[in-house]
Amino acid sequence: MEGINPAKGITHFRELSKERFLTTAELGRLAETLAAAETVGLPFEIDATSPNAKHNRKPENRLAVVSPFATNAIRLLLFTGCRLREILHLRWEDVDLERGLFTLHDSKTGRRDILLNAPALTVLDELSRIRLGEFVIAGDRAGTADEKPRADLAKPWRQVVKHAELAGVTLHTLRHTHAATGVGVGFGLPVIGALLGHRQASTTAKYAHVGDTVARRASDAIGAQLAAAMGGPAEQTSGEVIPLKRSR
Repeated sequence: MEGINPAKGITHFRELSKERFLTTAELGRLAETLAAAETVGLPFEIDATSPNAKHNRKPENRLAVVSPFATNAIRLLLFTGCRLREILHLRWEDVDLERGLFTLHDSKTGRRDILLNAPALTVLDELSRIRLGEFVIAGDRAGTADEKPRADLAKPWRQVVKHAELAGVTLHTLRHTHAATGVGVGFGLPVIGALLGHRQASTTAKYAHVGDTVARRASDAIGAQLAAAMGGPAEQTSGEVIPLKRSR
């Protein structure tokens, strides 16, 4: 009959979003790109219609070096599974390299400690050697009286994604990759949830029984797997700073 919806009363299946995460091959390309970005630089494009375009460098010489604070922020996002603001707002006073952790005072689920695997410790150790101010990821005003955290990683991330050919990959994909790696090496969702800090406090409460020993083992295993995929050491020891292999 005209005007009657034949689908009326039918219950629709809820669409589930597909979580994007990096493959082993993509992790390898990401590692190579980050290493190139902070050493020789990444290619950049110019506006060919600009009146001054003819005075620019030749295409093969158009390389821009990316700040090591930006490249290492990306590594920390991957190795810790933290959210972007949690890394950009991290202060040195909240980092304890001897105990292998740093503290988030204002995460989505309140105060929590982030356990550091060996690759993350290596990154923080390197950053400590070029420390400029109170924030781990130094911003433009690092070391000044009105120092503020870096606002974002938008520009360097666009360069990295393009050069590494990581279609459909966002910075949040690094968090998904951290979680997926944890599941892949045999740790259950409660352990992974405890490491990442669940958004809902009621859900996070279910993870309260996960002890530091299990969480530490999970963090170390995830770090080892990710570092191996990125060309670093496969074997990790909690609390030990092991240099990651970098392409030159």
